[in-house]
Amino acid sequence: MRVALFDYGAGNLHSLGKAIEAEGVDVQVTDDWAAALVMDALVLPGVGAFGQAARSLPDDRAPIRDALAGGLPAIGICLGMQLLFDGSDESQGDGIGLVPGRVRKLDTPVVPQMGWNDVETLGDPVFAGVDPAVAYYANSYVCVPDHEEDVIAWSEYAGKRYAAAVRRHNTWGLQFHPEKSSHAGRRMLANWVRAARGVVVARDVVAGREVLAAGDGAAGRDGDYPSPGGRPESGVP
Repeated sequence: MRVALFDYGAGNLHSLGKAIEAEGVDVQVTDDWAAALVMDALVLPGVGAFGQAARSLPDDRAPIRDALAGGLPAIGICLGMQLLFDGSDESQGDGIGLVPGRVRKLDTPVVPQMGWNDVETLGDPVFAGVDPAVAYYANSYVCVPDHEEDVIAWSEYAGKRYAAAVRRHNTWGLQFHPEKSSHAGRRMLANWVRAARGVVVARDVVAGREVLAAGDGAAGRDGDYPSPGGRPESGVP
C-alpha cells in the first residue's frame, strides 16, 4: 500500500514517516497534490502553521475534498486535523473544508498545551486496543466542529473540553501526536493503516468485479482471471 505523506514545506517529517512505515507500507513524501491523491492513502502531518499549510493547498480545494469524501483513506495529525476544517483563527487562508467548523485558539490561562493528556474515546476502530488512551499534545489551537457527531474523542485542558479526534468518511483527524505517544500512539497508527488497507482491498475487489461485468475480464481458456485492481501490494496482510 502506497501512502502519501504530504510536505507543507516545514520539514521534520521523519518520525511520523518512520512510525507509519513500521506498519509495512510504502511511505512517499510529496508536495504534489496530484501525486498524493492517486496513492492509496494520505497523511497530513502536524508540522508548521495553518497559514503556511493552507498556502500549500491548490486554489481549488474541491479535488482534495472530493477525494476524501469519496473514500480515500486519510489521517490528519494536529495541524493536519485542523486543515480538514473550513478555516482557522490562527491565520488567513481556507482549509480543505471536509469537516464543517473552525479552528479556535485555546481559551485557557496557559497556551500552548504541551505534554500528556487523557483521551476519552467514543468507540471508533482507530482506538481499538488502546487502554488507557493517553496522548502527547503540542497545540495552541483546537477544532470546533459544527456537528458534534463528527467527534470520536474528547480531551480536557484547564477545565476546557475540546475535540481530541474527528472522523468523516474514511478520514480521521487527531489533535495530538500519535507518533510521540508511545505504545498507545503506535497502536492508533497501526489501526489506521489496517483500516486503510481494508478500504483499498474493498475498492480493488469492486473494480475487479466491474471489469469482469464489462466483459474485459472474461476467463481465458485455462479459467484464469486478472487480479482485482491489479495492485499486488493491496492484498490483505
